[in-house]
Amino acid sequence: MLIVCLYVDDLIFTGNNPVMFDEFRKDMNSNFEMTDMGLMSYFLGLEIEQTGDGIFLFQKKYAADILKRFKMESCNPIKTPVETRLQMDTVGNSELVNPTYF
Repeated sequence: MLIVCLYVDDLIFTGNNPVMFDEFRKDMNSNFEMTDMGLMSYFLGLEIEQTGDGIFLFQKKYAADILKRFKMESCNPIKTPVETRLQMDTVGNSELVNPTYF
């Protein structure tokens, strides 16, 4: 399996077959002017860290840019005002909420 994500001029791909990766990379390079930047570390505002423990996504730079834009770099951080790792379930026979409203 090969999964390809293309957004304007950024392309990433993944899958379960390294041989297919090499073939895809060669085909793309032969048809388009491309630069192979190795393992993904940044894509569409997401910072990606790949370790032996897994793949971790961050938006630290994005958050810092927003704070800078609104001149709030020196604001005081606070903890999240909601319970973390909360499991939400339906109660009884309540009607489902239409998720498109949110």
